[in-house]
Amino acid sequence: MSSANNISEIQVLQTSLFARQKKKLRKNQLVELDKAVREIVKNPNIGEQKKGDLKDIWVYKFRVDKNLYLLAYQWDKESRILIALGSHENFYRDLKRYKKWRM
Repeated sequence: MSSANNISEIQVLQTSLFARQKKKLRKNQLVELDKAVREIVKNPNIGEQKKGDLKDIWVYKFRVDKNLYLLAYQWDKESRILIALGSHENFYRDLKRYKKWRM
């Protein structure tokens, strides 16, 4: 018996922006990113849903060493779309710019 809520059936997709940002990470940062993505796959409500222009985007905050990282994503019951990754500095400005460009 399988259900759409089975973690192994959830697709994890990434935007080109996310892929470019991920390439810049070091090995220990990638390990922490992988943990964050697993948490989002298990429980997509773990992040904070944004308001206004970004109301369809969720942001999950996690730490690597002593640095805070933000991971922007969208989700439905079958998939998680990883949109952007970065520190807080200019994160939301860049996210709005990316979203405006994509629409």
